[in-house]
Amino acid sequence: MAEAHAAVAFSFSITHEGWDVNLDREVLHLVWQSGVRSWKKRIARLLNNVHNGIYPGHYSYLCVIIALVSAMHLNGLQVPLNLPPKLLTLCPSQTIYWQLGACTLSSLSYWLSAVYFLRYSLKMLFMYKGWMYEAQNKSPSLLTKLWLSAVKVLGGWNTPKLYSYQSSLPRLPLPSLHDTMERYLRSVRPLLDDSMYSKMVKLAAEFENGIGKKLQRYLLLKSWWSSNYVSDWWEEYVYLRGRYPLMINSNFYGIDAIMLHPTTNQAARAGSIINSLLMFRRLLDRQELDPILIQGLVPLCSWQYERIFNTTRIPGEEADKIMHFRDSSHIAVYHKGRYFKVFIYHRGRILKPPEIQMQIEQILKDQSEPQPGEEKLAALTAGIRTQWAYVRNKHFAKGVNKASLDAIEKSAFVVVLDDFPYEFDMNDPSKLDRYGKVLLHGRGYDRWFDKSFTLCIGTNGRLGFNAEHSWADAAVVSHLWEWVITEESYDPRFDPNGNTLGNPEFTPPPPCRLSWDIKFDCQNSIEASLYVANTLIEDIDLRIYVHDRYGKGFMKGCRLSPDAYIQMALQLAYYRDGGKFCLTYEATMTRLYREGRTETVRPCTVESSTWVKAMEDKNTSLEEKIRLLRKACETHQKAIKDAMCGKGMDRHIFCLYVVSKYLKVQSPFIKEVLSEPWRLSTSQTPHGQTKRMDLKKHPKCISAGGGFGPVADDGYGVSYIIAGEDLLFFHISNKKSCPTTDCHRFARKIEQALTDMQELYTEYNQAAKM
Repeated sequence: MAEAHAAVAFSFSITHEGWDVNLDREVLHLVWQSGVRSWKKRIARLLNNVHNGIYPGHYSYLCVIIALVSAMHLNGLQVPLNLPPKLLTLCPSQTIYWQLGACTLSSLSYWLSAVYFLRYSLKMLFMYKGWMYEAQNKSPSLLTKLWLSAVKVLGGWNTPKLYSYQSSLPRLPLPSLHDTMERYLRSVRPLLDDSMYSKMVKLAAEFENGIGKKLQRYLLLKSWWSSNYVSDWWEEYVYLRGRYPLMINSNFYGIDAIMLHPTTNQAARAGSIINSLLMFRRLLDRQELDPILIQGLVPLCSWQYERIFNTTRIPGEEADKIMHFRDSSHIAVYHKGRYFKVFIYHRGRILKPPEIQMQIEQILKDQSEPQPGEEKLAALTAGIRTQWAYVRNKHFAKGVNKASLDAIEKSAFVVVLDDFPYEFDMNDPSKLDRYGKVLLHGRGYDRWFDKSFTLCIGTNGRLGFNAEHSWADAAVVSHLWEWVITEESYDPRFDPNGNTLGNPEFTPPPPCRLSWDIKFDCQNSIEASLYVANTLIEDIDLRIYVHDRYGKGFMKGCRLSPDAYIQMALQLAYYRDGGKFCLTYEATMTRLYREGRTETVRPCTVESSTWVKAMEDKNTSLEEKIRLLRKACETHQKAIKDAMCGKGMDRHIFCLYVVSKYLKVQSPFIKEVLSEPWRLSTSQTPHGQTKRMDLKKHPKCISAGGGFGPVADDGYGVSYIIAGEDLLFFHISNKKSCPTTDCHRFARKIEQALTDMQELYTEYNQAAKM
């Protein structure tokens, strides 16, 4: 009850002597500051919304037009469409004030017309994707040059904010049914024998000429009506309706810049990184973060950035929901089984690193014991979603449990202070493997897997994160992580003793220990969820392979796309590992379109399989292997560009499936397509998305990337990052229960494939010189 009394801002009672009023000025001051901060954000959002609503126009142009129109009208000159005199006919008098009012309204109409003309002109220009298919080492075509000039002219009227381009981005186009069928059949050709392929050709033809036409019509209507015909269904049916545990199956992780170790002080590193995250959040709130522009001209959709902070996934019996809060004045911190609420503002400003360090030190020194059920509470977020929804509604819907759960779910993000170090040693790869597993799943009860992201910090100051996947894709979290790592690395943050630089300007508010009343049956539910989590943890294996023999520099020297090069290496490695090809998943973005998320690229193609077989054939000449590799890489690159330009097939087929379920119709073709497992699921972690990452000046400011669990029980999950000119990281996962997969063995196959490809080109170049 002490915590409850301390939280009361004022109280009153009626006695025989009259009114007795008790005021707590400090709490009232906090309420006042919170309200001021809230109104400041509302005003800033309003101004930003107006700015984005008129982009690429600007208020200053409106003032110029008003001045010109007023001057022309008052001097007897006719303005376009002669609007002022027409408006004056509606006015009761012809005084100077009415004339200026008519000129202002006329100017406003001219200005708005120009704004909408510029906006829709930009949208039409952004629909052009021919520039993507032109070789980068050649001069662009005349059409592309004209397009570049037009984009520069129309987009240069005003400085864009983060969301300024949203209304100018085109909608994701709907591919034709025939094109999707052709792409699909070509993608499965290397995986099927002649009889199975003939069967699929027949099923595809029946679908295209039958029920597919009806499904396509409904999907066409949705593509016209919605801003993106895929994203809402993808979020709901792929993520939010999944009843499986989020841990390992959905959430992903990211690792620190492991080449740097700025401090071994856990509290100091926490203070620095938490402050950087909050500064990034402030940039988002004010929209001062620059939008990502490809080639400095073409914007990527920024829609997903809205939910980086103050966001959590709420469990439901049939489907979860994403809850995003406008603001949060605190973070939630977990340490040794205890949860704390830590305030992050003082008098309207974000706490400085040394002030946050003081708060973290108080938590680390706290010797109190966890309350019953508190230590393993987060296991509920790692278990079956339906069970968590039931327990949440029964035990956390009111009282002290609801208040404490709200403190976690409404926090800006969750911080976990682990009681063990995160280690990295180039001479002991197993340490980095353990590092990755700690971030992927922890102990199963010490990560709040529902939160948009959980910041994890080891006792030696190294850190990482675990991120929930439904609200955004890895590229957005990677941008956040890249900004935070560079912000901390480029500027001095720590003194020689490892503490944060600077002195606290005041004593920050102490962390508030959260209270719980977790009953015995709720504790049993927590243990049941922890059993599910432990079963998953015991079955997952992870290998983080560091390849430092060569990297992006050598691949570009071969005049090949680094991503295509690595995908071919993975195809060669898998074929050697399993003796066959498999359906391979690679994620690429569709953020060139409004509310775009991802599309699937299938790296296992007719061309890639032909090259792999040639590599295993000693009778194939060196020149032929090189030719086939280049052809396979070109095919892969075209598939990447097609997917980015809305010409993918897997999201189209997925949406056709959703329509069929709504209409309650069966399709043997769709059933066959969706039954195929992704035994090799791959993804490249974006690196250097902005100009902040300058590896020439800061060569060690390199993140090791991150990873995820396998999609299929008998498959691999492979995430890779092209970290530098001579450095690659591969995060390889598999399930131990599968006798045919082994991430450590597969890592050796990848190493051998990369070595063979290097030797192939080295030998080829030497032969060319002779």
